[in-house]
Amino acid sequence: MHKALTICVLLSSFLASSPAGAQVDLSTLDRDMPGEPTRLLVLGSVHLNALPKGFERDSLQPLLDKLAAFKPDVITIEAISGEQCDLVARHPTIYKPEDIAQYCGNADAARAATGLDVPAAIAEARRLLSQWPDSPTPEQRRRLAAVFMAANEKPSAVVQWLQLPEAERRAGDGLEEALVAALQKSVQYNNENYAIGAVLAARLGLQRLHLVDDHTGDNIDVADGAAYGRAVQRAWSAAEAAAKPMRDRQAALSKSGDMLALYRYINRPDVLQLAIESDFGAALRDRSPERYGRLYVAGWEARNLRMVANIRSAFRERPGARVLSIVGSSHKPWFDAWLGQMQGVELVDAEQALK
Repeated sequence: MHKALTICVLLSSFLASSPAGAQVDLSTLDRDMPGEPTRLLVLGSVHLNALPKGFERDSLQPLLDKLAAFKPDVITIEAISGEQCDLVARHPTIYKPEDIAQYCGNADAARAATGLDVPAAIAEARRLLSQWPDSPTPEQRRRLAAVFMAANEKPSAVVQWLQLPEAERRAGDGLEEALVAALQKSVQYNNENYAIGAVLAARLGLQRLHLVDDHTGDNIDVADGAAYGRAVQRAWSAAEAAAKPMRDRQAALSKSGDMLALYRYINRPDVLQLAIESDFGAALRDRSPERYGRLYVAGWEARNLRMVANIRSAFRERPGARVLSIVGSSHKPWFDAWLGQMQGVELVDAEQALK
């Protein structure tokens, strides 16, 4: 029999004997893996800048105590890295300058102070961290903070700033007065990346945060942006009644000032289920001829896939690390689903962690 024909016959026989739709099982691939698994906690967060007027930062302390007890070695936040900001800035015809300005800070002052553009600052930060001493001097911390600012990664600069003694929080070693003012302002932000992520990292003696957000995947190209927005809004409005009790409860907890109770509530699986059903589930029911709702969900899933990949990269050289990922609560179901499939990774129940 001709060799090619023999191969075709054998292949046909194999396919005929295989179960329809059979797939490779990856769920037990790491069953014989030595060492501890990487334990990963996804904390669904509210956006603190959207809380009612009168929000007190001190109300976060019980939440911070619970997260500190988890003892993360790596903390990721919902912010775009300096590397990606540098990338999108080079493609103004694809990414709108106004969108870049919204998500990315300006590193011009830090570049002037340090002489480092974003790529050079990223390389310098890695070099400094690779030889970081157990007991860094204030000069070293100020220098690394300045480099992080030049790398357009201000949250990590704040981590260094917060670990300086009060008397050492001043200009010097690459930190000019304008950069000091920016750091001091950032410390006061009602923003979970700073008020939770940076504060917790400094408290635990970590040297940086990992910025894992990604807006390259949800850069949806639609001919009629207004029609797209109306279609998605109609879908949300149709689901508003079902979601109202959940949103009312969240609003009441926000006003009460009991932030630990609020975070316990928004990280409950039943609450998350209702939240995504009334947002993305509603969008998938959109009946516009252009299927705008499906475009919206496609962009959302692409964004989450890229964020999850960035999280995986953040601890790829740290097998067995404890990882905390702080992200808007609507991302949590996707993060849990996909990060839970990673080899050597064990998800931590957020409800249990916050008890």
